[in-house]
Amino acid sequence: MNILITGGAGFIGSHLCRRLLNEENFIICVDNFITGSKENIEDLIHLPKFKLINHDISQPLYLDENLDWVLHFASPASPKDYLEHPIKTIKVGTLGTH
Repeated sequence: MNILITGGAGFIGSHLCRRLLNEENFIICVDNFITGSKENIEDLIHLPKFKLINHDISQPLYLDENLDWVLHFASPASPKDYLEHPIKTIKVGTLGTH
């Protein structure tokens, strides 16, 4: 299956990428690294069934791949992040899911 994971470099998203790759899926990880970290997915970047896209999911994204699933984990997720990125948090949670 082709699976898009937004926020794939975050804590939950990176673990989900790893788990679904172990099941032989093709993973497209989308993250803008505001709160996610490349360190969370360093071991995945070289894998043939893993594609990393540095992108703000509140902006349109066009892909060549057909997708079976879209799993949305992109969002700043702590009170500190909400204070530092209030508009970004709202945009990701609304525009990032349509």
